[in-house]
Amino acid sequence: MFSLLPAASSAALIITVFPLLLTHWSSPTSADDRFYRVCGEKNSSNYTSNSSYQSNLISLLFPSLSSVAVVSGGFSDATAGAALDQVFGLVLCRGDVNATLCSSCLAAAFDGVVQLCPYYKRAVIWYDDCLLRYSDRDFRSSTDNAPETIGWDTNQRFAGWDDPKSAANHSFYNSAINTLLSNISDWAANQTSKFATGQMNITDDFPTLYGLAQCTPDLLTAQCQECLQDLINQTLMNFDGRQGGRALGVRCNLRYEVHPFYYGETMLKMSSPAPTGNSRTGGKNKLWIIITTTSLALLFSLSLLCFLWIRRKRRAREEKEKQHQTQPLNIETNEASRLWKSEESSSSDFSLYNFSQIADATNHFSPENKLGEGGFGPVYKGQLPEGLEIAAKRLSTCSGQGQVEFKNEIQLIAKLQHRNLVSLIGCCIEGEEKILIYEYMPNKSLDFFLFDQTRGALLDWSKRFHIIEGIAHGLLYLHKHSRLRIIHRDLKASNILLDRDMNPKISDFDMARIFGSNEIQANTNRIVGTYGYMSPEYAFEGLFSIKSDVFSFGVLLLEIVSGKRNAGFHQYGNHLNLLGYAWELWKEGKWFELMDASLSDGYDKVEIERSINVALMCVQENAMDRPTMSNVIAMLSNESITLPHPKQPAFFNLRITSEAEEALDQTGTCSVNDVTITTPYGR
Repeated sequence: MFSLLPAASSAALIITVFPLLLTHWSSPTSADDRFYRVCGEKNSSNYTSNSSYQSNLISLLFPSLSSVAVVSGGFSDATAGAALDQVFGLVLCRGDVNATLCSSCLAAAFDGVVQLCPYYKRAVIWYDDCLLRYSDRDFRSSTDNAPETIGWDTNQRFAGWDDPKSAANHSFYNSAINTLLSNISDWAANQTSKFATGQMNITDDFPTLYGLAQCTPDLLTAQCQECLQDLINQTLMNFDGRQGGRALGVRCNLRYEVHPFYYGETMLKMSSPAPTGNSRTGGKNKLWIIITTTSLALLFSLSLLCFLWIRRKRRAREEKEKQHQTQPLNIETNEASRLWKSEESSSSDFSLYNFSQIADATNHFSPENKLGEGGFGPVYKGQLPEGLEIAAKRLSTCSGQGQVEFKNEIQLIAKLQHRNLVSLIGCCIEGEEKILIYEYMPNKSLDFFLFDQTRGALLDWSKRFHIIEGIAHGLLYLHKHSRLRIIHRDLKASNILLDRDMNPKISDFDMARIFGSNEIQANTNRIVGTYGYMSPEYAFEGLFSIKSDVFSFGVLLLEIVSGKRNAGFHQYGNHLNLLGYAWELWKEGKWFELMDASLSDGYDKVEIERSINVALMCVQENAMDRPTMSNVIAMLSNESITLPHPKQPAFFNLRITSEAEEALDQTGTCSVNDVTITTPYGR
């Protein structure tokens, strides 16, 4: 049994402690693996059922945050909504768990936080394998680790700890644990993943110590070290000779045990001399204390020197960036030259930039210039000296997108020329910096307008139909008319950018896939994209083709007509998603009830009805039943074409259980928020 204490900095309204299972490591995360939760914080408020905040919360947490975390190293932070209903979220899986356990833990955490912290606008829940946090305030740039908690084994102490003559043992164990945790923390802070494990071997008479330390990967080295050191101090003050202990926070956490508790090989192995026992002379005890103290002092001095050296180097680099004058890029020596010279990425309109040019253009990536946060890093607005406005996508070193994905996006976009595709102006590669430079879209993305009642009114039907046609033509170009057959694999409202004239441009080709001339279908074990827009054969079996993009287009088309998110399931009665809701209305001849209420009287009923018909054809469960994009364009633009009747769409049977049904189900678990969620997973 573990005992837990909330740290002094925690200001939780409700704090609940769960028993910790020490032997569950080979089994998936379950409800019994909950370790600790905090519902609410000081001065925080609540949200109401079926509110915009609840909708934003659910769409953000799962699968949006969790799916990104699973494919990007176990960490993701993002936001959903705007103004007073905006929700900020963060998820972090333990660095040693695989994608399957990470996904399982985050799914359990999502279910747990919704049921256990109902209607709180701020909450944190920790499991053994993951952490989930959300709030109505933006905490992403803060390094504050609160709320925190300390836990230790209530039953087991080190041998001889209670012996009043064992002061030497006390000093030894304190020193050993401090040395173990300090070394692991330093190691973790200097890793890209900000995660490390370690063990300290002593002698056969004393147990081997095992430890783990982790920070969120977005922290700098010094920030991670400071966070973990604070937890070490709290642990040593409270553990009182316990054989197991852990400290949890929202930015960092650590743990030690006398048995292995993490997956995989130990990353850092160290040894320590055995302490003197009760039979040793007092002189030897003193000698051992002196040796230990001296060693710790030396270790601390080396760590401090290392920290000061790293900080000095970072400051020097920042100063150099500020003072560096803009100069032509030497493509003969820069790493970008290899991309420039490759046949796939050559383009007369593609330019190479050095880092100082982009830093100057974006005011050194100031928060005021930040346009948003993508799956692989933030995007900043900038202006080049000649006056050209740009959007700079600065890929995070911990984002999960490596050289392969980066080169993939350059190779794809640099040679694509179409009015409905975003233009890649150039790139920058210097050291660990990888930046893509796009044309700036002043009207942001389609979801900025579409899912907001006030801004949605600015999109009358003529603008929406113009956007629909533009997206369709852009997809047709990718599938058929470009030099390569390209499958986008992540078509959604947030990846449709709008220029000054509200012309749509498909963006974000990180996940795109090039097909050979004779290829019509491919298979992958790595499912990427966004749940809610994925076709069933891709989500469940990893099969994708041009018909996968057609399915995503169908979902997007229904969203444009209705002004509602497919994932906003609380809006659609018994149906989990927009597809099922649209199908029921279509069958009953009430398709007009699907229309966005903000549309004025100037809409074309025939166009809207045909658009819904085409959308339902695009989201058919069988890929063979879906039209191609050339067929879609023909059906949308030619009213003389008789449209086939659509069949029942995919994911139709995914639904929310009603209260009456739950009352009849004696074996089910009641949800605090009166909803249960069925989530599809890929095989």
